[in-house]
Amino acid sequence: ILRLYEVPETGGDTVFSSMYEAYDALSDSMKLFLENLTAHHDGGPYYRSVNTRIGRDDGGRTYPTAEHPVIRTHPVSGKKALYVNSMFTQHIIELPKAESDAVLKFLFAHVQDPAFQCRFKWKKNSIAFWDNRCTQHYAIWDYFPNIRSGYRVTVIGDQPR
Repeated sequence: ILRLYEVPETGGDTVFSSMYEAYDALSDSMKLFLENLTAHHDGGPYYRSVNTRIGRDDGGRTYPTAEHPVIRTHPVSGKKALYVNSMFTQHIIELPKAESDAVLKFLFAHVQDPAFQCRFKWKKNSIAFWDNRCTQHYAIWDYFPNIRSGYRVTVIGDQPR
């Protein structure tokens, strides 16, 4: 859940992508190939790059890692969704590095298809709700030097399966 109380006059939209739609658009052969694969997720490379870019020392902090299925089944809807993202997914465990890199490059590009996306235009005090189990999102950083500020609440999720 995100509520923005300060928004720029132009820019600062958020793009949401349906990982249900991204999964459904894959060929049956690709779905079968990905079905039982597991990916290693690591927040460290992303957070360290942000800290370096803004000149903040993280003091050698250790960031969380996890292993999750490449294809997950939503526990409520029962629908399958892609569960990889370019910020945190580092490699597919069952594949050699070169193959993992190639498959992830394909999947990262695939989920950016505008057919799976909707763009949310913020107004002051807008509230957005989304389900991280089947959605990816990113803010469009096109509003400098203006400010976009708000409050975000993240609910502890389930273990992806």
